[in-house]
Amino acid sequence: MNTQANILFDKTKSSLKILSILRKKIKSVSINKANFFIVVGGDGFMLKILKKFYKFNKPFYGINSGNYGFLMNKFSRKNFTKNLNKTHSISINPLIMSVKNKNNQNKQSIAINEISVLRQGRQAATLSIKSGNGKNIIIKKLISDGILVSTPAGSTAYNLSVHGPILNLNSKRLAITPISPFRPRRWRGIIVNERSKIIIKNLDCIKRPINAVADNFEVKNAKIIKIKVNRKIRFVLLYNKNTSLEKKIKIEQLRKETRSNWVMVPPHELESRTYGLQIRCSTSWATGAWTFFILFILLINIFF
Repeated sequence: MNTQANILFDKTKSSLKILSILRKKIKSVSINKANFFIVVGGDGFMLKILKKFYKFNKPFYGINSGNYGFLMNKFSRKNFTKNLNKTHSISINPLIMSVKNKNNQNKQSIAINEISVLRQGRQAATLSIKSGNGKNIIIKKLISDGILVSTPAGSTAYNLSVHGPILNLNSKRLAITPISPFRPRRWRGIIVNERSKIIIKNLDCIKRPINAVADNFEVKNAKIIKIKVNRKIRFVLLYNKNTSLEKKIKIEQLRKETRSNWVMVPPHELESRTYGLQIRCSTSWATGAWTFFILFILLINIFF
């Protein structure tokens, strides 16, 4: 791989420490001369850089100096050059959010991870969610703290924290996940095709205002939010051989705490699973009744 790179970094101590090592191994050149970007920081910094520099049509190689670093690579002083020469690329199309606020002003932004619609005040949001040109109703009225529309790359971020499903990177799907739903209480969301155009409408702008957030770009007092995948924009991320984004997603899918949150039941098993639950409940109730009956008899014998 041609190692003509432009190095971008945040100003944390850990990033500056890695930067001092990098400068001994590779020279940072201007953006026009560079073949790719090296980004030193965490996931949040990478999201900002992707939005700012994607128009240069160059790949991004992230080095993690933050916490988890889902979009980043682990830095190895010893194997840095070797890892850089054996990278492979992954392409991601972002979401685009078009928002009309209560003053009928239109604003747009892209999102790599998710677009979140959140209540602005102390009262829950009342939302309607449709797809297509507004003809397909996903949910007529949702009362909740908000809703998330997540990409496969972002499905292990905020989406997973609100018990949303993890999507494979090549699934060509989007996850729509409610945040603390009140009505309907048991609605867990839906997975839709990535070609879907999603329309979220605030049903009570005056009493229950909402914010629309595309990663780290926020629009207050949103009235109508339109979301779709933007195929004109493509981010190319470079990963080390053994730490690809697909592998990180699969690791999250196999985590014990993740699997305990989501139990995927095939439709043909649904009836038998429900029946099994009824039997377990009945058995538990019967056991409790017998225990109470035996204790009652013992108390009678003791006092009478």
